[in-house]
Amino acid sequence: MLKHDYMQASQDQPISSEAPLQLLLFVDGRPKSRQQVQRIRAYLKELQADYKFELQIVDVGQQPYLAEHFKLVATPALIKIHPEPRHVLAGSNIITQLKSWWPRWQAAVDTYVKLQTDLQENTEDNGRNASSSKSSIRSVALSAELLHLSDEIFRLKQEKEQLEEQLQFKDRVIAMLAHDLRNPLTATAIAIETLQSNYNPDKAGFERLTPTTTTNLFKQARNQTRIIDRMITDLLQVGRNNEREFPVKPQKTNLGQLCLDVLEELSDRYAAKSLKVEKDIPKDLPQVYADPERIRQVLINLLDNAIKYTPEGGTISVAGLHRTTQKVQFSIGDTGPGIPEENRDRIFENHFRLERDESKEGYGIGLCLCQRIIRAHYGQIWVDSSPSNGAWFHFTLPVYM
Repeated sequence: MLKHDYMQASQDQPISSEAPLQLLLFVDGRPKSRQQVQRIRAYLKELQADYKFELQIVDVGQQPYLAEHFKLVATPALIKIHPEPRHVLAGSNIITQLKSWWPRWQAAVDTYVKLQTDLQENTEDNGRNASSSKSSIRSVALSAELLHLSDEIFRLKQEKEQLEEQLQFKDRVIAMLAHDLRNPLTATAIAIETLQSNYNPDKAGFERLTPTTTTNLFKQARNQTRIIDRMITDLLQVGRNNEREFPVKPQKTNLGQLCLDVLEELSDRYAAKSLKVEKDIPKDLPQVYADPERIRQVLINLLDNAIKYTPEGGTISVAGLHRTTQKVQFSIGDTGPGIPEENRDRIFENHFRLERDESKEGYGIGLCLCQRIIRAHYGQIWVDSSPSNGAWFHFTLPVYM
């Protein structure tokens, strides 16, 4: 009599069998499929009375690797895995299909048993028969385990890559913030040193400084320290979590005035090179919905690079354009060497720098930071050639509605 057993296959217990007819019934935990599975099992139990076989139940929730091994696209599914060839019955009419295929399965088993009997009579290797009847389900179990290990290796590899990406991102953020901290630190130091050098403690007042100048210096020092505080906060925040974009706090912002403020902050720098600043900022330029401190970082980076790369006596241009009802475009140009066309996409990559600029700072970390900030505002940033063969950097921001 052939061995038969209704059992639940599990990951802890490798499935094996010695029966010539071996069936796997794949089930899932859906309430809708329970009644169908019960009908299939009841029908198989009726068949068992006349023809013995082995049935093993596989829950795809516990062993998804077996479902992957057989490339199942639906459950429940009944699979004849032995004797070969395998045959899959799936869908809502498994019992109807089984009624059609059952006589053919019986014939295949009878043929297999007769062949094994003939081989046993003509060979001294009696163990070969048992191993042949057991090989099918055992090979399935082995394949499932290999699939499981392969998935685990893939998952661990993904986790490793994600951790490496997070570490690299934090390194980039730290480098970006360190780069951008120099500008507000320098401005703060200049303001404080100017106030200190003109303060007379005996008279408890400032010499050679008008009240307006004194007020402006205090204001500049206060504003710059706020920017420094924001950057340090960002640095600590990135160190605590896995955010890959800088957080922004958008509000109604006057982009044109913000640019004029930044130009005033950098006036000593472009004046030292006798640079001319051309401004084309329409008075009716709409206000944008943006984080003013973040956009200040973008403007400082772009203007800092323009000043750095424009030769003495050159020209820096700033321009605003109401591009669409939803977007404002802002542009900053220079009369420097420009950006080669083949590098205009890569220039926003972290630490990318043109070969001619290896001895200079700039066109590296800052532009990558600009791109992250603009993208966080759902805008775009790009560069092309200016009419004077320099570089024109453009970015867009949403209009405040």
